[in-house]
Amino acid sequence: MLEQFERYLREEGKSENTIKGYLQSVEGFLKWFDESKGVEFKQLHRENVQEYISFLRTVKNAKPKTINTKLNALVKFNEFLIETKVQRDMVLTKKDYMKVQQQYASLAKVELKDVEKFRQLVLDSGNKRNYALVTLLAYAGLRISEALNLKMSDFNLVSREITVRSGKGDKYRVVFMNDKVKSALQSWLKERKEKGIDSEYLFVSNRNKRLDRTTVNKLFKEYSERIGKDITPHDLRHFFCSHAIHSGMSVHEVANQAGHSNIHTTLLYTNPTKEELIRKMNQL
Repeated sequence: MLEQFERYLREEGKSENTIKGYLQSVEGFLKWFDESKGVEFKQLHRENVQEYISFLRTVKNAKPKTINTKLNALVKFNEFLIETKVQRDMVLTKKDYMKVQQQYASLAKVELKDVEKFRQLVLDSGNKRNYALVTLLAYAGLRISEALNLKMSDFNLVSREITVRSGKGDKYRVVFMNDKVKSALQSWLKERKEKGIDSEYLFVSNRNKRLDRTTVNKLFKEYSERIGKDITPHDLRHFFCSHAIHSGMSVHEVANQAGHSNIHTTLLYTNPTKEELIRKMNQL
């Protein structure tokens, strides 16, 4: 059944990450069902889903946001079961999601000094490719998947434009590069040329294949340990949004650059950081 569900998601054009997340969540539910009911799963029942939510809350101590992610996958699974005539009705809807208080503190947890230290360590390592990638994430606000999918034809150093084709939901947007990004890209392109690298992708592995997430995660882990602060590719994107707003870019400009389809996501970055909030609370 999971294989059919995977095919169904692929036909809908879902991204690899979304498919992986949905499958993991549904697999988790089926495993719980199997262990707690001891009979073969036939169809989704509202009662079972409610018991599962209760199990996640009390036994697994899962946070509302995590539970909602799992429910999101089950809603999709429910649609698939109807489509494949396994059942007739939707047994859960978005109304069943747990209420989550909107985050107030800014999503950014790394500051300018952390980012600059991180970039400098990568630069000192002599790896121009990694330096260009890290600079692109921190100062152009791309998602890691978008950066790794960039092709040689997707940017123009003269007009300073980068075309992001593989954004969320296959959207297409043009973002701009500042001096830092331009200079880091120029150094990497020069090295690529010297090494005779001939790939359609901007960032390539030592085997001349498109650079993958695993290699990037290892790189971030290594440098995070060296500066004593955990920094992920996504943290650099958060940093970009927060830093851009605090440097005077408008919410709409940042939303366009980061590819946020919902302006409310961008608005979170206008909030004070956790540290600023605590400092203000201490003045009470």
